[in-house]
Amino acid sequence: MRFVLYNIRYATGTGPAFHLPIPGAGYLRSNTRILERLTAYLKSLDPDLVGLIEVDTGSIRTGLVNQATQIANALGHYSMYECKYGASSFNQFLPIVRKQGNAFLAAPRVEGERFHYFETGIKRLIIELELEDVAIFLVHLSLKFRHRHDQLRHLHELVKRASKPVIVAGDFNTFWGDHEIYLFMEASGLKSANRLGLPSYPARNPRKELDFILYSNGIEITHFDIPDIRFSDHRPLICDFNVRRQPV
Repeated sequence: MRFVLYNIRYATGTGPAFHLPIPGAGYLRSNTRILERLTAYLKSLDPDLVGLIEVDTGSIRTGLVNQATQIANALGHYSMYECKYGASSFNQFLPIVRKQGNAFLAAPRVEGERFHYFETGIKRLIIELELEDVAIFLVHLSLKFRHRHDQLRHLHELVKRASKPVIVAGDFNTFWGDHEIYLFMEASGLKSANRLGLPSYPARNPRKELDFILYSNGIEITHFDIPDIRFSDHRPLICDFNVRRQPV
């Protein structure tokens, strides 16, 4: 199976123009050309699964276009998405912000999807996607170091309860280095598909490893790549894997 993980920054683009007329102004405007090129690129990869971080699910920024369903339709996939803030968050009442989410796009038959929420941090969503032989968790961890550690503890509990081989993927915001998740990986029995520790951020000149695809026993990684693609401030992660059948 081919899994693509991509923080697309709401298809708002990159470069100096993103910060005009004021820093971060680009977050307020989507770019249809970026979304079209990004969608065409994802389609060219022929993925079975796509995990999208920072996707707009239909705000005024995109002209009410749900980026998750638009990309999914182009790929011929199912889509599962949700706002990344908790139901009680003040962000649920803010224009544009309340439509900021994460999404799974899936070609194979889905056995179930569940939405969990961290108890700390602003970005609290965990999407659990269950396929026939594997469970996949998609996350976008907090910018705050202390909150990230609380979230990793919660994520560890979910992983340990899984009855199938597990993949945990997302933007972990590990600005202090990958040692931040060392104890989480050890406790959960997970390994990184990115064996060389290749950086994915920022896209123009990557220096930090913020995006991860972690996997458990029972999964074999056959290919991994972080291509030089710059539709966002992150580069995409491409991971091909097989799930070893468990004896009955």
